[in-house]
Amino acid sequence: MSEAPHGAPIKTPGQLIAAIVAGFAIPIVCCIMLAYYVDSTTRTGAGTDELSAQQITARIAPVAQVSVRDANAPRVYKTGEQVFQAVCSACHATGAAGAPKFGNSGDWAPRIAQGYDTLWHTALTGKGAMPPRGATSPDDYSDYEIGLAVAYMANHAGANFPNPPMPAPGTAQGASGAAAAAPASGAPATSGAEASAGQASAAAAAIAAIPQPASAPAAGSAEQSADASQAGKALYQQVCQACHAAGVLGAPKFGNKGDWAPRLKDPMDTIYNYALHGKGQMPPKGGSNASDADVKAAVDYMVSAAK
Repeated sequence: MSEAPHGAPIKTPGQLIAAIVAGFAIPIVCCIMLAYYVDSTTRTGAGTDELSAQQITARIAPVAQVSVRDANAPRVYKTGEQVFQAVCSACHATGAAGAPKFGNSGDWAPRIAQGYDTLWHTALTGKGAMPPRGATSPDDYSDYEIGLAVAYMANHAGANFPNPPMPAPGTAQGASGAAAAAPASGAPATSGAEASAGQASAAAAAIAAIPQPASAPAAGSAEQSADASQAGKALYQQVCQACHAAGVLGAPKFGNKGDWAPRLKDPMDTIYNYALHGKGQMPPKGGSNASDADVKAAVDYMVSAAK
């Protein structure tokens, strides 16, 4: 059986011309359509929005910003809820790092039993994984605002603590204000003193027992650099003043020569050792995470103020 002869697909000159035109036209049309698609599609790659108003504004923004406010204007305090949302919720909303979870009465019950004074003092000075003041500074939130946040969290877990007393206009309430004002917060005076004994006396007892030499401080402190002096002052304001600013629980009052005189007797190395490693109920470094150099600088700062 013979096979049928195969015919060519292009049999006429017209078909040949059509095939040639199609061979050129189709690729050209495809390229045009692809270019149009790429040009009209929203692009999200790096650098595609570098000329947008937002990016230009960010690039030409000044490095520093100046905030001008009236120093004599009355301070507007944040509420306890606002402080909680801005600072405390990072750990207390989920119970991270062992923090009592917000609204969980089981977590808060043993802490509420310690009394409001102790909770407020702990929030100001720190405990365990919690840094003092929730890692903020007194310029960010005052002791009064920290106290409002403590009452807000505790009351949402079953407590009935009143808010701390508002500082008088024109005065800045420091950590000492917390310790002094806390008994007036509405809790009975006797229970307030007992509740604060576990925390406030921990810092006060050790520093109260730290004796100081009657003579000039150690040679190194006489030549203490400005940076070290500032570090000592800062640590005092963050930790030590909770008891020493007002002489709470028998702590020698800051700057009071009569309180400090009986303690200015032992060598400076002994004093540093008490402050660094603790004594009695006072935890090492007053419960802070400060460096050894900063703790020594804080001791020197208190000694110099009592001379």
